[in-house]
Amino acid sequence: MKSFSFAVLLFALITVGCAHTPQVASSPASPAASPQPQPIIVASTSDEVPPKPPEATVKSPETPVNSEKGTVNNDTNIDYTEESKEGEAPTIADPIEPFNRAMFEFNDKLYFWLLKPVAQGYKAVVPEEARVSVKNFFSNLGFPVRFVSCLLQADINCAATEVGRFTVNTVWGIGGLMDPASSKDLNLQKQDVDLGQTLGVWGVGQGFYIVWPLAGPSSVRDSVVIAGEYFLYPPSYMSEIAPWYVGPIVRSYEEVNRTSLRIGDYEALKEAAIDPYVSLRDAYVQYRWKKIRLKKGAQIDELAPSGMRMER
Repeated sequence: MKSFSFAVLLFALITVGCAHTPQVASSPASPAASPQPQPIIVASTSDEVPPKPPEATVKSPETPVNSEKGTVNNDTNIDYTEESKEGEAPTIADPIEPFNRAMFEFNDKLYFWLLKPVAQGYKAVVPEEARVSVKNFFSNLGFPVRFVSCLLQADINCAATEVGRFTVNTVWGIGGLMDPASSKDLNLQKQDVDLGQTLGVWGVGQGFYIVWPLAGPSSVRDSVVIAGEYFLYPPSYMSEIAPWYVGPIVRSYEEVNRTSLRIGDYEALKEAAIDPYVSLRDAYVQYRWKKIRLKKGAQIDELAPSGMRMER
């Protein structure tokens, strides 16, 4: 009887112990319980895209730029070095800036206090057609300067065009008062050349910036040719056939007539500028630079705030 009771008690203990034994699959320490990467289902297709492997990294959107070489440090490795060199804006040295600023103020006061009022009164009296004819007349007198400049630049087509223009406008244009040479039939356009441009075409540097009283912005290179252009301009010889004061009067009248046709241009430049002196200096340098580059055969196709880009 005792042996039977002992067997029953042993069987009961074994049964209770097996019922409370923990399962291996439910143990949190088991490696099998760690989450497995699940495939990603693309919404538009039934293809499964495997998850990105841990070693694959995504580059930061803020890609560093190498400022010395002008390159972007990414897979495309775009190089802007050559373009930035071509696109640098023209500059000029200004070692005598105090003198230039004084002359700028003098010319500015002269324009607003004398030249502009006289030109406005002249404009109110003389019709525009007559003022354009006067401009054409003085432009025709500038033929020697343009013709010699074409020859010195070894541009035969330029010289031939100027000869044709001068002949046609002098004969059929009533001494140059009209401009029939620019008509569609003849298409002999005035050549935008001068002696200062000629020196630039042949590689002479511009030197430093100079503002002359009455004459306005210039450079060492362009100032040197003022004497040459003076002797090539026929009105300069008025003193040979008339009293000495006739020549200055003629030149003054030419300037008043020219100003009457473009009143507002200087005012617009000055109002839009933070420093009118610097703006006028930069505008002059870029204008002269463009004339030389165009004459050399370069085409200016774009003006960016940071400079100019040229394409040949």
